[in-house]
Amino acid sequence: MTIFNLLLFIWVLIIYIVTICGNCLIIVLIYYSKTLHSPMYFFLSQLSISDIILITDIAPNMLNIVLHERTPISYFGCIAQYYVFGSTEGFECFLLTVMSYDRYLAICSPLHYSSIMKRTLCFKLVLASWIFSCSMALISILEICQLEFCGPNVIDYLFCDLYPLVELSCSDTSRIEMETTLSCVPVLLLPFLGIVVSYIYIVLTILKISSFSGRLKSFSTCSSHLTVVFLFYGTLIAAYLIPKEGQSQTISKMMSLLYTVFTPFVNPFIYSLRNKEIKDNLKILYRNKRLLFKTFGKS
Repeated sequence: MTIFNLLLFIWVLIIYIVTICGNCLIIVLIYYSKTLHSPMYFFLSQLSISDIILITDIAPNMLNIVLHERTPISYFGCIAQYYVFGSTEGFECFLLTVMSYDRYLAICSPLHYSSIMKRTLCFKLVLASWIFSCSMALISILEICQLEFCGPNVIDYLFCDLYPLVELSCSDTSRIEMETTLSCVPVLLLPFLGIVVSYIYIVLTILKISSFSGRLKSFSTCSSHLTVVFLFYGTLIAAYLIPKEGQSQTISKMMSLLYTVFTPFVNPFIYSLRNKEIKDNLKILYRNKRLLFKTFGKS
C-alpha cells in the first residue's frame, strides 16, 4: 500500500465514523427533544437518514478498495450499490425541494403554515420522494441490466457509478446515455428550479420586513438549508457537468468523494453550528448526561 492510499484510507475512515455519529446524534436529538418536533426538523432527520444510507453504501467498499486495491465486486453487488446510490441522491434532490417549500410557507405564509404543513403531509411528502427516487433509479438499473459486458471488467473508480459501468459495456450505450440525460430533468432540474422559485419568493418577502433584525432572523431560519443546497448541487455539477476531457482519473475520483462522502459529512455540522435550537438542545443533552453520571457516581 502506498502512502497516498494509507492516508486516503485513514481520512475516509475518520469521515465515515464522524458522519455516522453526527447524523445519528441529530436523529436522536430531534426524536427526543419536544422543541424540535416541527416539520423542518422532521425533514432534517430524514436528510440525516439519507446521508447515513448513502455513505454506508459507498464508504465501506471504498475503504476495502483503497486498502487492498483491485478488490473484486460481483456484478449484482455493483448493480445494488449503484441502485442505492441513485435512490439516495434522487431522494435528497426531492427532499431539499420539500424543505425549501417548508421554508417558503413558514416565511411567506406564516398564518397558514400550521394548517398546511401537518404531520400527515410531511410523511406523504417524504414517502413520495422515496417512491419517486427509487422508481427513477430502478429505470436506470433496468437499462444497465440490458447492456452486454464482454470486454474488460475492471472499474477504475471508487464505486459503481453510471458512467464507469457504461464505459465497460460493448453494447450501444447511446440510448441509456440519452435516457440518463432526460431523467436529469425530473430528478435534478425541476427540483432545483423549485428551490430557486421558493427562495425568490422568500427573499422578496424578507425584503419587505422593515427592521434589519427581523430580516436577519427570518433569513437565519433558512440559511442552513441554503448552504446545504449550494453544497449538494455544487458538488453534483462539478462531478457530472464539468467536461471530463483532460481530467485525470485521480481528479475524477477525488471529485466523486465530494458528493458521496464529503457532503454527508458536513451536513450535520452545517445544521448544528448554524442552528441555535439544535445547539441549545445539544447543551441540554450534555448537561442531563453529566447530571446522570454524577447521580450514578454518588450512588
